[in-house]
Amino acid sequence: MQTARREARLRPEYAALYAGVPAGEWRPVGELLDCVAAARLRSGRPSGELLQARLLDEQHFEFRGGWVRPAGHTDARMTDFPPPQP
Repeated sequence: MQTARREARLRPEYAALYAGVPAGEWRPVGELLDCVAAARLRSGRPSGELLQARLLDEQHFEFRGGWVRPAGHTDARMTDFPPPQP
């Protein structure tokens, strides 16, 4: 499956963990990544922490669109795989 862009939305029950990130709204993943990174930096967390784990935790966010992750690769980033050929 392929759509124009990958989108995500913050699950409302986790909104308190992400100040300034809109909950329940589908947004482009890149926009949410910027919001989450900025919120973490504003809270005084070290910038190196941004590189240690995924910023958009799959328990806290829902995803749609983009490429389908190959079976058996639940921990891989989508950019680790080439786009499927038509």
